[in-house]
Amino acid sequence: MTAPPRVATPPVSPGTRWLCICADDFGMTAGVNAAVLELVEAGTLSATGCMVRRDAWPAGAAQLRGIDPARCDVGLHLDLTGTRHGGATDHKPTSLIARGYLGLLPRAAMRSEIRDQLARFEDAMGRVPAFIDGHQHVHQLRGVREVLLAELAARYAGALPWVRSTAPVDAGRGARGKQALIFALGGAPLARQAARHGLATNGALLGVYDFSGSAADYRARLEGWLAACRSGDVLMCHPSRDMAPDDSIAAARRNEYEVLRGLHFPQPVPGGEVAVAPLSRWLGR
Repeated sequence: MTAPPRVATPPVSPGTRWLCICADDFGMTAGVNAAVLELVEAGTLSATGCMVRRDAWPAGAAQLRGIDPARCDVGLHLDLTGTRHGGATDHKPTSLIARGYLGLLPRAAMRSEIRDQLARFEDAMGRVPAFIDGHQHVHQLRGVREVLLAELAARYAGALPWVRSTAPVDAGRGARGKQALIFALGGAPLARQAARHGLATNGALLGVYDFSGSAADYRARLEGWLAACRSGDVLMCHPSRDMAPDDSIAAARRNEYEVLRGLHFPQPVPGGEVAVAPLSRWLGR
């Protein structure tokens, strides 16, 4: 099993901010895979999180292997809400959150599920994941984060992946709305515990919204996120070329794809510009 190549940290130029734009849900559908691969090739995306139990993963992984790891961080998008019934997984996010809060998640089953998904990623990609995050942010839940972080530290000693933080842009002033809710589900303890294990995290997480509105609405939100970002932040997105009939955010995925495919970086913002790079490159890993 190989570690991702070590690459130089991007130069810090006055007025340039380095942002990691990460597409979630690779492996969910062929349409998601196609959108992500196109946007990586175009230089718009610099990371993608993979769902290794979904039907489109095997074919997608074969295509991802052809992308230079120095151009794109490929990580595990831990999936506990849509994999299978029983054990550590649960199809209802609210139930998973409640069981975690009450300390009722089975640690042994959780450890087994995490190990299985990591192994599936390693087997398909032939290397360790560059980062770990969670579908619907499950990686930060109580009962998940402790098991996950300990497994990462033990399994990848010497080639540690980074872990996605859900911290808001200005944590000192507090988050609002959906961003505040997500961070409250375990963002602060995740960051503290990751640091204790020697696992790096991103700065802020951008890209949080309610998936409503048109492509023009998403473009306006994106402009705001780019203007607010700082070097080392992550902007998550969910693009897809098609609209799967059983996908509750299908329209939003299509809107995101249409907007993102029209972007070219570096992107001018007030006071300078935003350039895109994998977070592992920014961290010098």
